[in-house]
Amino acid sequence: MEHRDVERAVAQAGLELPADLEYEIVGEDPVLPSPHHLGEGGAVARLMTGVGANELWRLRTGRPQALSVDARHAAAALRSYTRLDVEDPQGRVAPRFNPTALQITDIFPTGDERHVQLHGSFNDAPQILEELGLDGDASREDIAAAVKRRGAFELEDAFIRREVCGGAVRSREEWAAHPQGRAIADWPVVRVTNIGDAPPEPLPEGDRPTSGVRVVDLTRVLAGPTAAKTLAEHGADVLHVSAPGLERGGPFEVDTGIGKRQTWIDLREAGQLEVLLELIRTGDVFSQGYRLGSLARRGLAPEQLAELRPGIVCVSENCYGHVGPWAGRPGWEQLGQAATGMSYREGQASEDGTPRLAPAAVNDYSTGFFAAYGAMVALARRAVEGGSWHVQVSLSSTCTWYQSLGDDLDPARAPEPGDETPFLGEMLTPDYGRVRYLKPALAMSETEPRWDLPTVEHGTHPPVWLPR
Repeated sequence: MEHRDVERAVAQAGLELPADLEYEIVGEDPVLPSPHHLGEGGAVARLMTGVGANELWRLRTGRPQALSVDARHAAAALRSYTRLDVEDPQGRVAPRFNPTALQITDIFPTGDERHVQLHGSFNDAPQILEELGLDGDASREDIAAAVKRRGAFELEDAFIRREVCGGAVRSREEWAAHPQGRAIADWPVVRVTNIGDAPPEPLPEGDRPTSGVRVVDLTRVLAGPTAAKTLAEHGADVLHVSAPGLERGGPFEVDTGIGKRQTWIDLREAGQLEVLLELIRTGDVFSQGYRLGSLARRGLAPEQLAELRPGIVCVSENCYGHVGPWAGRPGWEQLGQAATGMSYREGQASEDGTPRLAPAAVNDYSTGFFAAYGAMVALARRAVEGGSWHVQVSLSSTCTWYQSLGDDLDPARAPEPGDETPFLGEMLTPDYGRVRYLKPALAMSETEPRWDLPTVEHGTHPPVWLPR
């Protein structure tokens, strides 16, 4: 990938590369069978995580590093969970999604000759079925028939009223004209803003870019966990927080749990909020992906945390953007693609013309990479300028950025995957046996990105930080 193309892609994201950066992206699109530039976009997103880590390393040592990304490896990283290979002789299996939610999650034609993207989420399936006049025993054929009796925008409005996932499949032009599309049109893919005063805070001691950095990972499938996993690959102490009884995220949890410790904090229990607040008081990064306003009601809004812990770096991920009429709507990878035009264009390039998803979780993984980049930018600013910082990313902004890179490729020209063995690592886990996983798609000349901790079950560790 030529430097001028990389620089254009970075500029399209509203970001910039350091003038003296030494880097290369090996390979170019097409990599995956898509009209969109998924391999190159994935490589640029991965490169930006290296830019963030490189700046932290420069602050620690005064030395820059050379960065390299293989576009084919980066494209594989957009489907990282599909490379997951769990071999457990004791017969234990990774946690799985609710099967009803999986059955609902698809693109269906509507009665007005359009399409809608349904998504069962963790617990939206019963309300979606109720809206369609169905019960929990409904088959896929029943769902398709019920959707066919409705209009796409009528259903979307109904889902908005119910505050559940689901929406019409739009073209790129329709998204650009939509109030939500217009609201975030001028936002960069990563927005880093100062939200409070604090004195400069040097990086903790350590021999890797994020060594000693403490990250509270209060996120679930998939962008948020990817952000924290990316910080862990450079040495951060990442503590993922879940609670007993929460719905599980299937193979994504094993994939994004590598490199992290796992704890339980149940905010419904007396005294548990204070446990979380103590982690934040003594931590550095607080990453969350919950619906706008839900954590603020518990005193966990970024501005509130900046008062609690001056110098905090807050990371917020959502689907549709952090301003605009849909800022509070729930959403997932598939809904970001449907809203912004990617599913529509993927369908145009297919044999039957029916909207379909891109052949990768482009929004989720890439948004996680951009969030990690933003967190490292904020940590660098904190070290030099001081202050508390808020990093904001969204699936829809990432998806719109991918489309800005071009949608002119012939999917049929995509090569076979080829041998991906060099991209794979292996580790023995206490809960899932031997796991083969995709290694980081970024090379750095001095500090190898890697994960030192195996995936473990939720609640394995106490809610405390490692010494530093």
